[in-house]
Amino acid sequence: MAAVRIGVVRETAPGERRVAAVPAVVSRLRQLGVEVLVETEAGAGAFLPDSAYVEAGAQVLIGLLNPFGNKEQVAAWVERGVTAVSLDLLPRTLSRAQSMDALTSQANIAGYKAAVLAADTYGSYFPMLMTAAGTAKPAQVLVLGVGVAGLSAIGTARRLGAVVTGYDIRPETRDEVRSVGARFLELAAVAEGKGEGGYARALTDEERAAQQEALQERIGDFDVVITTAQVPGRRPPQLVTQEALKGMRPGSVVVDLAAGPLGGNVEGSVPDRTIVVADGVTVVGAGNLPAAMAPGASAAYARNVSALVAHLLPEGAPAIDVADEIQAAVVVTHDGAIVNPTVRSALS
Repeated sequence: MAAVRIGVVRETAPGERRVAAVPAVVSRLRQLGVEVLVETEAGAGAFLPDSAYVEAGAQVLIGLLNPFGNKEQVAAWVERGVTAVSLDLLPRTLSRAQSMDALTSQANIAGYKAAVLAADTYGSYFPMLMTAAGTAKPAQVLVLGVGVAGLSAIGTARRLGAVVTGYDIRPETRDEVRSVGARFLELAAVAEGKGEGGYARALTDEERAAQQEALQERIGDFDVVITTAQVPGRRPPQLVTQEALKGMRPGSVVVDLAAGPLGGNVEGSVPDRTIVVADGVTVVGAGNLPAAMAPGASAAYARNVSALVAHLLPEGAPAIDVADEIQAAVVVTHDGAIVNPTVRSALS
């Protein structure tokens, strides 16, 4: 029997279709000497049958524990001495951990899907079209938040033929936006906000109000708005108010990629729902778009998980060392305690 067992469970979050390990990654883990146990139908949402896992060397079982993260679950991990690892805590600034960066791999997919969803929802063309019946102007698209998802959305919207503008409070994003062929929206009255780990910092109430007012003055120039701004561990910043939506033309589309249980970038957006507000403006609450591309998203995420497992099993056995910068970032609980300071602070 292998010294290390890895369990792959069926996800339970509403609308979640991804799976943490695909058969190709199971084969890779088996080569590391790891025994892989898969909950029956864990891959069904990504069109991966149990038989594919069996062929890759996994055992398919029923009733494995569900590691769904919340305060009660973390308390249970502490009580039972479980070592829990959360990939979404991995800083993007760790260059040697890029192969494990699940946030980046999933954000790339989310940004791509957001642009495609926006184009599908918008009632006119994205590209300029010249026909015998006349010329259709290209869609004017604004992307708010120029992280991984934002850049992916910008690139996809550009490839679809739209005229794209990007905006972010981090000063370094100007060159990133221009490098992919888009314009940068200058809001002179708004403070810049570079934070730690490559993310934007949280603005003060006064700065947030100034930002909302400045965006409200400009947002009516655009046919489509895609919002992607998030601050780790906090409520997403509200960028687009109801007053701003009233200033948009009927038929305009807003896709809120940050919509979730804590709120979103757009006032009134609802996760996983499309609503029409302000005399014909469509607001799409698109909080978990990677799940809508479960096969591709699962394959990317599984490679991230495989890379992390290889890091945690350097000699075929678990080697937990919170002094290691990667483990210090992603290990949540170990030896009966919450060892991650960010999680400990959030749950205290």
